Amino acid sequence: MNPVIIFVEFENRTVSAIYRNLMVRAKVVVVDKTSGEQLPEPVQTISSPAPNGSLRLRLPDSVKPGTYYLKALDGHGAYAAQSVEFEVD
Repeated sequence: MNPVIIFVEFENRTVSAIYRNLMVRAKVVVVDKTSGEQLPEPVQTISSPAPNGSLRLRLPDSVKPGTYYLKALDGHGAYAAQSVEFEVD
């Protein structure tokens, strides 16, 4: 049962994604591809007992233009999955 996070779209500074096989307390974060650094916000914690679902992350205005991706971390903070890259203009 491999966790998966699938980027759906980026519109109006909101990232939409669906996830599969992520358990309660898993976190989804945004990562800057160039620096490899995780952004301090937004962070979405999975609270549903169902391992599959969707999420929307609103990027703050402080997020600069560039290439980013979503990364899922399990309940212990270890890498679980990564989405494709997306561009922020």
